[in-house]
Amino acid sequence: MSDYSAPVRDMQFVLDEIVDMDALTALDAFAAIDTEMLPGILEEAGRFFAEVVAPINRTGDVEHSVRNADGSITTPTGFIDAYRQYVDAGWGAVGFDPEFGGGGFPWVFATALQEMMTAANMAFSLCPMLTQGSIHLLTDHGTTEQQLRWLPKLITGEWTGTINLTEPQAGSDVGALSAKAVRQEDGTYRITGQKIYITWGEHDLTENIVHLVLARTPDAAPGTKGISCFVVPKYLVNDDGSLGEANDISCVSIEHKMGINASPTCVLSFGDSGEGAVGEIIGDEGSGMRYMFTMMNYARLAVGLEGLAVADRGHQQALEHALERTQGRRPDTPKGESAAIIEHPDVRRMLLTMKAFIEAMRCLVYLNAEAIDIATHHPDDAQRQAGREMADLLTPLSKAWCTDLGTELTSIAVQVHGGMGYIEETGAAQHFRDSKIAAIYEGTNGIQAIDLVGRKLPMRDGAVVAELLDRVAALESELTGDLAALWPPLDEAVAATREASEWLLANGGDAALAGATPYLRLLSTVTGGWLMARSAIAARARLDEGATGEDAEFYEAKTVTARFFCEQIVPQATGLVPAITAGADPLYALSATQLR
Repeated sequence: MSDYSAPVRDMQFVLDEIVDMDALTALDAFAAIDTEMLPGILEEAGRFFAEVVAPINRTGDVEHSVRNADGSITTPTGFIDAYRQYVDAGWGAVGFDPEFGGGGFPWVFATALQEMMTAANMAFSLCPMLTQGSIHLLTDHGTTEQQLRWLPKLITGEWTGTINLTEPQAGSDVGALSAKAVRQEDGTYRITGQKIYITWGEHDLTENIVHLVLARTPDAAPGTKGISCFVVPKYLVNDDGSLGEANDISCVSIEHKMGINASPTCVLSFGDSGEGAVGEIIGDEGSGMRYMFTMMNYARLAVGLEGLAVADRGHQQALEHALERTQGRRPDTPKGESAAIIEHPDVRRMLLTMKAFIEAMRCLVYLNAEAIDIATHHPDDAQRQAGREMADLLTPLSKAWCTDLGTELTSIAVQVHGGMGYIEETGAAQHFRDSKIAAIYEGTNGIQAIDLVGRKLPMRDGAVVAELLDRVAALESELTGDLAALWPPLDEAVAATREASEWLLANGGDAALAGATPYLRLLSTVTGGWLMARSAIAARARLDEGATGEDAEFYEAKTVTARFFCEQIVPQATGLVPAITAGADPLYALSATQLR
């Protein structure tokens, strides 16, 4: 397996040219941030994750996390030490509120750091990622007392957090869950029931784990309206902050998975030994699902980031292999020698396809994170609303498009390796296996597509999507000179997306749902094309300003990659319109028996 190198310059380019970091750091919430120090932080983070976290990626895949007879979990060699260094360095605190020990940086900058960590070691990164979800939910809905008790150690990473939604009978249909919560005289609740697929639900990295658990109180309404949210720690916490007795939570088993093997995916049982695990309610009874959804944009964005990050890791390894592996000949290959496979056109096509998609994904994910920052921190109501709309629209694109591509691009990385990619020792297969779960996490990608056409496209009667397409169309006047070739395919794609959007708004029910997934692909690709065109415009400006040497090569590569994306990838998405507008009849033309 090749070493990981954080693409710091590519990240900084997006932060400089796609995201408006100067405008963000001008907001009161980020007034203490000096933008001049950001490149240095990126460099140091890249070094840390490459040297400390990336080397144990393969170790974790081979060793797995192991459940012991007493229900405890032993993580793979090196994980405890790497996590301790991660906490000591303060990387997990960067994007959180300084009032509770956070760094106070914009979330988009924290997202760049998270990309590095995820690319270095996706299984490792899932533990801090789940903790982030707990932090966001408690920040928005916890009492002051709860925030003071739980947030400081969650933000530092001294304790980790989990989100407990899924049960054996309640997967995507969370409203079917049956875990119970009974109020006690002292105001606490006793939690009973079982939760499955709890990522990092038990481990040996920290002394305490803070579980956020969805459960029903007695006589609660059916469905999601009857669900409440509770803090249920592994160890109870005394009034002075010290750890008390163990709570009644047990790890019954861990799943045997196709990937992310170092991440223990647990079945947790609450209350097996007595009256139930002790928990405290967050907010009001019956509001648990509403509270969960306030952190959903963060969570789905983080999962979309996994597709980007692991694809980048796979691309780095495929590129190194293509440079080193010799096979076959080219017309100019000396007699008796073989050419490096990177010289073959089809290998070049695969590598450039990966590079172009990765750059487009990075732009999308960072833009999405910027929109969350604006929605959360901008002082102007109209700007906050615009940020919310943009974040709401981009989140299903980031989550579904990027994770679908994560699987596709890591598959291409295996293909570049040829037969050696199918051999586990090279490590290429691990990236492919690890990436697949991201398309399932936090609502399957089909659910993201349904959310897009059912909730996001209808925002302001389609005006939010129309305004995004207007922004794409506005680039025409800026795509001049050698960049003019990027506009015709974008123009056609914008027209196709408008047509598809209008059809979906006019045709609801199964007809719209049948076209949801191809529509998400179309809108995502057009948005990616817009962002790649913007990248090319920015790179051309730097070249015109006189960039030389390595700088010139970097900016020239940006224009070439953007042109490849717009000319060869965008037209493929335009062809999805017939699938979007076909309606549901073709899907039901065969009976269930005929589908056998």
